[in-house]
Amino acid sequence: MKDFFKMMLASALGFIIASFIFSFISMLIMFAMMGSMMSSFGKQESFVLQNNSVLNLKFEGTIQERVAESDPFTELIGGVSSSVGLNDIIGAIRKAKNNDKIKGIYLDTRIFAASNATLAEIRQELEDFKESGKFIVAYSDNYMQNGYYLASVADKVAINPEGMLDIHGLASTPIFYKDALQKLGVEMQLFKVGTYKSFAEPYTQTEMSPANKEQVRSYINDIWAFVKNDMAKGRNMEPAQIDSIANQFPMLKKTDFLLAQNLVDTVVYETEMKNYLRELIGIESDAKIPSATISDMKSVKTQIIKKSTNSIALLYASGDIISGTGSSGIQDKYMVNEIEKLRQDNDIKAVVFRINSGGGSAYASEQIWKAISDLKEEKPVVVSMGDVAASGGYYIAANADKIVAQPTTVTGSIGIFGMFPNFSGTLDKLGIDTDVVKTNEFSDFGNISRAFNAQEAAMMQSYVDNGYDLFLTRCADGRGMPKDSLAKYAQGRVWTGNQAKEIGLVDELGGIDEAIRIAADLANLGKSYAVFEYPRMKSPFEEIFNKNKEELAAKALKSYLGESYNMFMFLKNIKDQDYIQARIPYDLNIN
Repeated sequence: MKDFFKMMLASALGFIIASFIFSFISMLIMFAMMGSMMSSFGKQESFVLQNNSVLNLKFEGTIQERVAESDPFTELIGGVSSSVGLNDIIGAIRKAKNNDKIKGIYLDTRIFAASNATLAEIRQELEDFKESGKFIVAYSDNYMQNGYYLASVADKVAINPEGMLDIHGLASTPIFYKDALQKLGVEMQLFKVGTYKSFAEPYTQTEMSPANKEQVRSYINDIWAFVKNDMAKGRNMEPAQIDSIANQFPMLKKTDFLLAQNLVDTVVYETEMKNYLRELIGIESDAKIPSATISDMKSVKTQIIKKSTNSIALLYASGDIISGTGSSGIQDKYMVNEIEKLRQDNDIKAVVFRINSGGGSAYASEQIWKAISDLKEEKPVVVSMGDVAASGGYYIAANADKIVAQPTTVTGSIGIFGMFPNFSGTLDKLGIDTDVVKTNEFSDFGNISRAFNAQEAAMMQSYVDNGYDLFLTRCADGRGMPKDSLAKYAQGRVWTGNQAKEIGLVDELGGIDEAIRIAADLANLGKSYAVFEYPRMKSPFEEIFNKNKEELAAKALKSYLGESYNMFMFLKNIKDQDYIQARIPYDLNIN
């Protein structure tokens, strides 16, 4: 017994010492991280823009609407974020245009992901930059189609002698899971309104429906028309020439073909391109090229804008529309709260609602619609559509005073559906039986171990029909259109921004700037106003000290899953959210 107590005492003492050592090491790590962060802050603030500088626009990773500043945790679990904010890119180009120390832009497009609407926003900004008389030159080892779309605006386009240039057009290639689900014994029970509502097709069919093929063919052709027209304009070509080149698949051609087709101006190595750049800015051939990155430009000072009694709020809403709370997406309770704060802020005279969403929960969409309706009663609301504002994304936009979209924005898709899994086949395969005892007829409604019976299915379809009627009513009232007239353009059909303007779903074509200009006019602000972004982005300190386990897990998953992360989160949100959804396909698969 004496030895037992000795062992207990030794174990307890060892545990205390180990805990102290662990806590001490943890504190050292935290201080090291703090020091690293403070050091990184110091580096950012120490950047000084030099004379004869070049803005180095290097695109790689993913371009999103907004990206928070990285924190030490990001580096610990997944390295430096590969995402860049569209707002930071636009801000960098505008600062470069108005700063005499910057002589031009060096465009370096690599492998990166961005939608056509986002690319159009950047390209327009580059065209505006050229009006200053400053140069834009582009160089790449390999131009992907999205990168070449941006590069085509440059004064000179150069490529490496062994480089490649890709122009292939657009294609939609959905994947269908019906047969795979059947092998697992899973049946997806679908209730929907909308001939063109195609979200559930991958789970209930083995190929695209004729209606879906019709709408996809329509909108990808319209998007491609704008893309090829911009490319042709930038290179002094005819759009038909771009189609002809795409049909020859230039990615597998030699660079002399690219030269002959006027896709590039010169074939040089990067060292030679840098020498050409030195000539443009007038420095010695062996001198270091003064340059600034997108990140560097954040610390370049401009005139300080203070919030005034004439302010416009730019409110961002990106991701899936979800009910309740979560770590990502457009959460109805949070968004309603943000809208309500803007409604009560007397200094905010107008709101630009920037939407980038393919929809989600029909219930959550209705809550946000109501908040926008209340806001609209007191101050102008203008919607700026980003890459996509469709289904639930259009629901929350429909009641704005004005809607602005890019020609290549994906919108519409006015329709809803409900999808319920039936796992009875799976249970049969596993030899599992179920039984039920219930007090009322519908006590086990929604039981996934069996299919809906005829009465339940009829009730479910009626519920979806009522939801669609409400959706249609909200859009018709918001757009000031007769309900039966709008119904012709609904049925879940997807439209481009260009097509949506022609049928009255959108008022103007343009980007965020156009939406802000319209909002200022509606509020009678003239040109004397300031624009502030909402919701406020968290600082790196807040990211560290307010970080919860869900956010940490999300960052770790994003690091390891890469592009598959979005699909994972989509499936998670579907699992956690309402069965009745107003959304377009998770991924339009346009490439």
